[in-house]
Amino acid sequence: MKKFSLTLCLLASLHQIMLAQQITGEDIAVTNTESGKVRGYISNGIYTFRGIPYAKAERFNAPQKPDAWQGVRSSLTWGPVAPLITPTTQVADEVEFIFDHDWGYTNENCLVLNVWTPGLNDGKKRPVLFWIHGGGFTAGSSQELPSYQGENLADLGDVVVVSVNHRLNILGFLDLSAYGQQYEYSANNSILDLRVALEWVRDNVENFGGDPGNVTIFGQSGGGAKVNTLMAMPSATGLFHKAVNQSGSFRMNMLEKSWTQAITAEVLKELNLGKNDIEKLKTLPYAALATAGQKALKTVEVQMKDKGEAIPGFGLNWGPSRDGELLPYQLLSKEAMELSKNIPLLIGTVKNEFMPSLGNGLSGASEADVMAFLQKEHGGKTGEFVAAVKAAYPSDTRPSDLMDIDRLFRPGAVFQANEKSGLQGGAPVFMYLFSWQSPVMDGKYKAIHCMELPFVFNNIQRCKNMTGGGREAQNLADKVSQAWINFAHTGNPNHSGLPEWEPYTGENGTTMFFDNHCHIRHHHDEAYLKLIAQ
Repeated sequence: MKKFSLTLCLLASLHQIMLAQQITGEDIAVTNTESGKVRGYISNGIYTFRGIPYAKAERFNAPQKPDAWQGVRSSLTWGPVAPLITPTTQVADEVEFIFDHDWGYTNENCLVLNVWTPGLNDGKKRPVLFWIHGGGFTAGSSQELPSYQGENLADLGDVVVVSVNHRLNILGFLDLSAYGQQYEYSANNSILDLRVALEWVRDNVENFGGDPGNVTIFGQSGGGAKVNTLMAMPSATGLFHKAVNQSGSFRMNMLEKSWTQAITAEVLKELNLGKNDIEKLKTLPYAALATAGQKALKTVEVQMKDKGEAIPGFGLNWGPSRDGELLPYQLLSKEAMELSKNIPLLIGTVKNEFMPSLGNGLSGASEADVMAFLQKEHGGKTGEFVAAVKAAYPSDTRPSDLMDIDRLFRPGAVFQANEKSGLQGGAPVFMYLFSWQSPVMDGKYKAIHCMELPFVFNNIQRCKNMTGGGREAQNLADKVSQAWINFAHTGNPNHSGLPEWEPYTGENGTTMFFDNHCHIRHHHDEAYLKLIAQ
């Protein structure tokens, strides 16, 4: 028996060695796209392609199909990322250790995507998971975080993972619609890029072993907001069939055209350009354009405040707007909800998101220090606030836990879940809360914004700086990633490793808690949400 067990162990080890190979070559991982053949590589049994062009676009113009190429295009390394308003020239050491960014290289010609797949041209139709990165609408890329690597998810779930870069900030959202037909969509070019990338998936993903009839869009933070935007985009209907919004739902209206055009007018004023000088915007150095854009946003924000207009919590910034054509409805309006009525939705947040204790140096603060902070925040309602937090999260023990419960993202997620689940005959909604607490740096980072990402992609070992890489993290990642995989396959995230997860309704308030012990709670923070809404 011992000899037999030893043989099995040796075979298993040999299998792992074979899987761990990285295979490259002229005729390795070659497949077709509409524009020409591409060549990737095989890593741990997964075919990997990076930087494939899905479109091209002149500055401020709508995206077009990419130029065709002859022969086989090498697609082994990341493509360019969108230019950033504030280039990274220095970092905060500890925070950078946690997030471990890969900033990439910038180029305005950044309309590229990446693919991970278990098989090529094998006749299989695998679900497609289309990842949209975070960073608001101004920053980020498909390679920015190590958690975004799609290899493990493709392998574990027998799915095709696609991630995408697209135009951001002023290049993706400057509204030039008043200055010519060629700019009619410029206020939302960034979102149009995403739609065109989904069209690329529709037209090409079968060559990568994927099913264009089973596409799930998923994104976190700004990526989650982009998911909502695509769900409200009539021309994107039919390009995806399920949606996942991770920490990206906000109860803020998009700007109307009057304000986006006002921003553009201020940009022109900052650059000393007239209405007949629009073409000069195409040749200005990006840095000059970005600087003018930031000044214009500050000017218009003051104008909006003077008129009593609502300003987003992070201040006026670049993002999608209601242009009447590509985006005719506000994102959480009944009309937009009806448009995506038949799209199953998985939606949730992490417990601590943007933690006040980190920004205020109170991670290890005493209860007295925390209560003093809360008193400044809530005044006479401090006692009521503390009671609501303790009722919602009775197992919390650290004083800073009282101040670190998210109040930015979960209210929007609950509102969206209530609205969508209330549609008569609509697709189901599943709600989660990621509450697992990271042990790194003495536990000070808790369930910070982005903490669920290594678990969704099952990249715990790639993301040890954020997760610690321990057994508990890996066990939870297996459960979380399987939920996302099952949702992509069927529209239902349930599996044997989780308690029964019923669809969310406004009546039941069902929320799956992802933690070392996954469990279901109902309306657990109802009093807390009502209090912070006042």
